[in-house]
This record gives sequence, structure tokens and C-alpha cells, in this order.
Amino acid sequence: MAIPAAVVKELREKTGAGMMDCQRALAEANGDMEEAVRILRKKGLSAAAKKAGRTAKDGLVAIAVIEDGRRGGMVELNCETDFVARTEQYQALVQALADQVAADGVGDAEKVKATRAIADPLHTVAEVIAAQIATIGENIQLSRAGFMAAGEGMRIGSYLHMGGKIGVLVEISAGADEETVKDVAMQIAAAEPRWVSPADVPAEAVNEEREIARAQAAGSGKPAPVIEKIAEGKVAKFYEQVCLLEQPFVKDPTTKVAAVLAQRNGAVVKGFLRFKLGEGAAAAAK
Repeated sequence: MAIPAAVVKELREKTGAGMMDCQRALAEANGDMEEAVRILRKKGLSAAAKKAGRTAKDGLVAIAVIEDGRRGGMVELNCETDFVARTEQYQALVQALADQVAADGVGDAEKVKATRAIADPLHTVAEVIAAQIATIGENIQLSRAGFMAAGEGMRIGSYLHMGGKIGVLVEISAGADEETVKDVAMQIAAAEPRWVSPADVPAEAVNEEREIARAQAAGSGKPAPVIEKIAEGKVAKFYEQVCLLEQPFVKDPTTKVAAVLAQRNGAVVKGFLRFKLGEGAAAAAK
């Protein structure tokens, strides 16, 4: 049957599929718009399965902070090329996923994929991604999702670095000014801390560093008390590397982050999330 160009255009706008694919779907569906949409979605799932084995290490990190800083969501969505990552269609998809995580409070990528898409409640997030794979023509994988909710007297701040290559969510005092929030988030992006303070570091991680330091100093012939001092000095350096509050402030390396926060009305940091593009994809591939 002849399919009017206006109907083909409408289906293309609804699904983002190519013109010829829309024409074929409408012909197969005898002009039924909803059936044509279903046909395209099924084909999209098939196309997604074919592309699933292809490497997807590029992409974007996106962030959403809602409810006046009470809730924050962050995702890493991977594709095959930077060219696709820079398209409006892809950027809209990754932002919609970050919005969904912030709204639903689900910080696990597999669970997010199984939930109904807020922007398309008739389909799961996985199905929406599959449809985008068919349209865009590259493998697309949601490798990570993270959610943070602010505690009493706190709020969620955020920072995106390098156009979505690194993303940070940080739980910080509600009264902290915007400069402080940005400085802390930028510190996390640049210096890669793993914990907020030494009190947060697992005992096994500290013990491992201490034992390594002792083993390195053991061959020096120094007395045991000196070796212990060397080991404790190494642990202190370890804290400076991995603990946010112990790190030298990136804007003034002569001052620790803890001292900067003390100077800024005693701002407090409770926790943070840091996503760097590619790390989620690498972890998912293991």
C-alpha cells in the first residue's frame, strides 16, 4: 500500500529511525502507526544484539541534581566514537538517564536498565537504549549509575569536567557557598581521592600500606622504632594521596583541603562520587 509522506515523517519523528526503515515498517503494519513503532522497536532490539559485542569506550558522563540539591544522579553512558557522543541525540539520551537516576534514586546500572523509562513509560530503559542503538548505529552501554541523597543540613553539589569526561557529585554543607562547592568538586575531579578522611579508610588498606613500608625499610638495618616511624610516615603520605581532607588543595598546594574548609565557615563534606569516562566500561568488561 502507498504510505503518505506525512505519515512516514510522523513515524520518523516519533522513533528517530531512518526514512526507508519507517516506510518498510508502515508497509508491514498496513499503515498502523503504533504497530509500525513496535516493529521498529523489535528491529532495534535485534540490531542492538548484533552490536553488543563491539567495543564502547567513548561516550559521556552526565549529572542531574534535583529538589534544590536534595538528590543527585550520575551516569556513564558509553558509545564507540566521540563523534556520536557529541551529537544532540546522544547527549539528550545520557541526560535523560541521569535525570531518571536522580528521580528514581536507583544507583545501580543493571537495575536502572530494568526500570521503566520516565520519558517513555511503555518501555524499559534497556529497550530505549536498544532503540537508540538501532537509530545511531553504534553499540551503546550504560556502564555505571550513581545516586546521592543529601542528609540533614547537607546538599548535593556537582561538577562536570572536560565536557562530560569526568563527573562529580559531592554531599556538602547546605550553607556552603557556590565557590566552595565548586572548589571541592573540582578537587575531587582533579586529585582522585578515594575517601573523605582517614577515618573512612578501611583498616585492611591502612595495614597493607604499613606492612609494605615496613618491608621496604627492613633492609636498611635501622632499629625497629625507626622503622615504625618510617612506616607511619608512609601511611601519612598515603592519606594525603587518597583522602580528600588530607590532600593539598589544588589551588594552593601549601594548604590542605581540611584547612580550606575550616576557613570557609567550617564547611563539611560527608561523601562523594567520581566517574571518569572509560572506567565504568573497563570494569563492566571484566
